[in-house]
Amino acid sequence: MLNKTVISIFIIIINTFLCFNISADEQFTFDVTELEISDNGNIIRGFNRGKILSDSGLEIEADTFSYNKITNILNVSGNVKAEDKISNFIINSKDIIYLINKNEIISKNGSKIIDSTGRTISADKILYNTIKNTFNANGNVRIEDEIENFIIKAQNITYLKNQNIIKSKGKTNFLVGSRFDIKSKDIEISNSNKIISSRKSAIIKDNKYKTLYELSRFNIDIANEILKGENIIVNTNFDIPLNDKFYFKSGVFDLKKQSFATQNIDLRFRKDLLGNKENDPRIKGVSSTRKNGVTTFNKGIFTSCKINDNCPPWSIQAKKIEYDENKKQINYENALVKIYDVPVFYFPKFFHPGPTVKRQSGLLSPRMNNSQTLGSSIQIPYYIALSENKDFTFTPTIFDKNIYKFQNEYRQKNKYSSFIADFSYTEGYQSIKSKDKNSITHLFAKYDTKLNFDKFTDSDFNISIQKVSNDTYLKVFDQDIVESKIKPQNFDVLESEIKLKLNHEKYELETGFISYEDLQKTNNDRYELVLPYYNFSKGLTSDQSIGLLNFTSLGDNTLKDTNTLRSRIINDLDFKSLDFINEKGIKSNVNFQIKNLISSYKNYDEYRSNLNSKLMGIIELQTSYPLIKTSKQFINYFDPKISLRVNPSTMTNSSDEERTINNNNIFDINRLGLIDTLESGNNLTLGIEFKKEKLNDNSKYFELKLGTVLRTEDNNNIPTNSAITQERSNIFGNIINNLNENINLDYEFSINNDLDKINYHSLSTEFSKNEFKTRFNFIEENGVVGNTNIIENKTSYNFDKSNSLIFETRQNRELDMAEYYNLIYEYKNDCLVAGIKYNKTYYSDRDLRPSEELMFKLTLIPITSGEQTISK
Repeated sequence: MLNKTVISIFIIIINTFLCFNISADEQFTFDVTELEISDNGNIIRGFNRGKILSDSGLEIEADTFSYNKITNILNVSGNVKAEDKISNFIINSKDIIYLINKNEIISKNGSKIIDSTGRTISADKILYNTIKNTFNANGNVRIEDEIENFIIKAQNITYLKNQNIIKSKGKTNFLVGSRFDIKSKDIEISNSNKIISSRKSAIIKDNKYKTLYELSRFNIDIANEILKGENIIVNTNFDIPLNDKFYFKSGVFDLKKQSFATQNIDLRFRKDLLGNKENDPRIKGVSSTRKNGVTTFNKGIFTSCKINDNCPPWSIQAKKIEYDENKKQINYENALVKIYDVPVFYFPKFFHPGPTVKRQSGLLSPRMNNSQTLGSSIQIPYYIALSENKDFTFTPTIFDKNIYKFQNEYRQKNKYSSFIADFSYTEGYQSIKSKDKNSITHLFAKYDTKLNFDKFTDSDFNISIQKVSNDTYLKVFDQDIVESKIKPQNFDVLESEIKLKLNHEKYELETGFISYEDLQKTNNDRYELVLPYYNFSKGLTSDQSIGLLNFTSLGDNTLKDTNTLRSRIINDLDFKSLDFINEKGIKSNVNFQIKNLISSYKNYDEYRSNLNSKLMGIIELQTSYPLIKTSKQFINYFDPKISLRVNPSTMTNSSDEERTINNNNIFDINRLGLIDTLESGNNLTLGIEFKKEKLNDNSKYFELKLGTVLRTEDNNNIPTNSAITQERSNIFGNIINNLNENINLDYEFSINNDLDKINYHSLSTEFSKNEFKTRFNFIEENGVVGNTNIIENKTSYNFDKSNSLIFETRQNRELDMAEYYNLIYEYKNDCLVAGIKYNKTYYSDRDLRPSEELMFKLTLIPITSGEQTISK
């Protein structure tokens, strides 16, 4: 027994340092703790960790070994580390199979390779060919190179170590630091010259310049940052939802200089840049280059029209187009403007701001006009962007009657303030009333600023100026004044003002100075000056369980008609109770208004010159009984109202004032809208309101309102045209009837108290059916209300989404004369508007004469618009 044990130990010791001739070219030396030989010496196993040394420089360390001499296959497992001393790499794995006859090492279960350069390859399975010195990795492959600073992810990668080439199969993600992110298939990476290429489609993100490239095939030189490809789409600012896109058939891109040379380019700008997401602004060219932010298109075409199968509504074709991203301009050489592929304009040189530009200096669209008074004219505005918050527009206008007008508009916008000034100088204008030609001018200006006072929620200061040197200037030159936000809306009255407005949590205050100039009056009586005025208001009730109590105070010092002066302070105390509803559903409320007038007059015939103080008050009890009835299709509302008003104080004579009473204001406590007096006497206001609404959508189907005023005696101090001066006032009515979805009718009337004369009635009716719509308005005033008699019509028809026709007319039946006719035809799509407008007016006012005009208008959105007016 002892002899057998000694013999076994001896054999183990010998075999620990045993060398085996595995093949003609390879020998292994086993250095293991425990060795077992079986199957007549054909199977050799090693346990308890050890090493196998190859004469080819391969050293394998593992927990267990198994070598089959017949198949010439070596299996090792358990924390395997295989190091090739000659090729300088290490394999870490759980299991390795060495197919010696095939010169292949197969690494499985969490394999990782580390070479001498620090490059690591990890995968589910790696096959290493010892003769070819190549690695093939499969399953969750990741190659990371810390020195070259790249990461490759794929399912299958082959690494040709001798050639220093990496090839992938299938989907591959290649990351170069934080700069490039490449997604493609079947990529080849040449590490020697740092070339990455693929014949398959790819997406390349350049994170430095926020640019995304989509290509059908590509070749990128990482060292020199040169990209070559075919069928390329380039997205600039790819992290923005709507961005610019370049389309190329092929091209070479210098990613470092952000330049390129390409074939068949198609540049598509962000769809929303022109304010319409339906537009597709784009430039196409046969070839192009880009250098220093300037993209040149050879034989190019630009349009902003929506992409469709037909030719665009408008386009600009040129021998050369330059898109300068630095100046944000698009420049053209030998440009031809086409409308539906028909040439209409030619420009040897032409430019306009790029689609990304909101403000840029340069010529604006020219405008041609013709009028009866001024003749033909051409207007060529020039816009100057002075800085980020300042700009200026200079607009010269040349008339064929030797009239020259130079209009200027300056704009400035600061953080808390804004300023705009519109001023002009016109030379050579001759008024009808004058034999000499004179120079005339205008000045409109407005300044707004926020004062940001700490104790106020809002504190605003405003100054505005309106001035013309000719009374009919605004009417005569209306068509030739550049559209401005500060141009007077009323061509007969100019208003200049200085105003301070303060809003506090507990009150509001407004004060300032106003100057009115009536251009219809003579020089001596045309001005009315309010120097100064103030308006103050404050809510006095903190507990609103009963109602609302408000205090207002206003004052002004007004000078008019040269030497007529009025000074007044008006204090108002207003109370409006909440609605009280009893158990029977009757709704009531009590309202009152107390007015204190302190006034002084000079050269007023109807007022004394000394200081006057007057206290007035009106109290109102208003009651209604609203009723509701519901049917299957409608909800019916019936609401009778009664208002009792008492004012024992006298009323200032306001009979010459113009006031309109209707069912919208008849129940207001200050229905006359007078500032310095209250409606006096005792009166009873009666009214009913009936309304029928559709149950499904609450839309009005039928509505009737009636109202009248009963007095104890006539009151001749009330404005005469209000028709409520007598004991029994007019009956005011309003009928709204939506007969069906096609016809709407609105009729308003005022009948005298004897029911034998209509003092006022207006009828507005609208009929619409599909794309046809017509609206008639008829107004007639008689008796105390006025003497107007007018009928007007507006009819429109949309032939389709693009073509429409509009007709407008207004007839003055009192004078038996048409005031105007307008006939407008318009063609419109997403990028082009073309129209013809016929206008005939019969209005005359001093220098303004009746006219007949035919206007042609063409607008290329968003480039320009042109107009030509022919006047008779």
